[in-house]
Amino acid sequence: MNLFDLSGEVAVVIGGTGVLGGGLAEGLATAGAAVAVLGRNRERGDARVDAIRRAGGKAVFVAADAADRASLESAANSVGSALGPVSILLNAAGGNDPKVTVTPEQPVEAIGLDAWRANVDLNLVGGVLLPCQVFGPAMCARGRGSVINIASVSAHVPLSRVMAYSAAKAAVLSLTQFLAREWAPRGVRVNSITPGFFPAEQNRRLLFHEDGTPTPRAGAILGHTPMGRFGEASELVGAAVFLASARASSFVTGTDLRVDGGFLSQTI
Repeated sequence: MNLFDLSGEVAVVIGGTGVLGGGLAEGLATAGAAVAVLGRNRERGDARVDAIRRAGGKAVFVAADAADRASLESAANSVGSALGPVSILLNAAGGNDPKVTVTPEQPVEAIGLDAWRANVDLNLVGGVLLPCQVFGPAMCARGRGSVINIASVSAHVPLSRVMAYSAAKAAVLSLTQFLAREWAPRGVRVNSITPGFFPAEQNRRLLFHEDGTPTPRAGAILGHTPMGRFGEASELVGAAVFLASARASSFVTGTDLRVDGGFLSQTI
């Protein structure tokens, strides 16, 4: 018996058009799942689906706005028609808005509440809550399923500059545990993955200058990471497949799995 075979499963990846979400979509497809890539950018979504299909996997792109319930409900209907009942939900949408980045020029007290709320909507409401509300009940009704939420190291420790993002991701950890408690009797497991630092669209400008050289912030991050490097999207796949597999992680729920190169183990 292959503990990590996802054949016969249908996975929805919210934010599957991004670097990390897209890499996870490909990883789930490689493990045998039929994958629905959900996001707002059709060009990137189609490219990710093409890559999955070229590798022999099954995938569709469905345009959806994770912060809009009607959009998600329409997407759920499309996924059901194209692939069948969903058994895996991976929530990978999120990011940090410069308007809520704390800097000497923009201290905490200068952050506007509209921008703060938009950040929470992106990372917590649209990033986790709404997709779970839309896709979760059907999994509960079927008595099986796995929800995987993408958290952040900044949910565990306060990182400079990204206070709003950190607060929203900390709430993701709390919501993950709450949903795990609520849905365990109904056969659905809910867990999270905490990535370390993986260069992607939302953080690239903080990590690298335009010429590709690392910024001082990148140097500080690497100095705090025992493995001394950034992660690659493919290095999140094993954790996702483990948590998605009903065989490999059948007694795992409410857990946060860190894939951070040791970042959260480092002190001084």
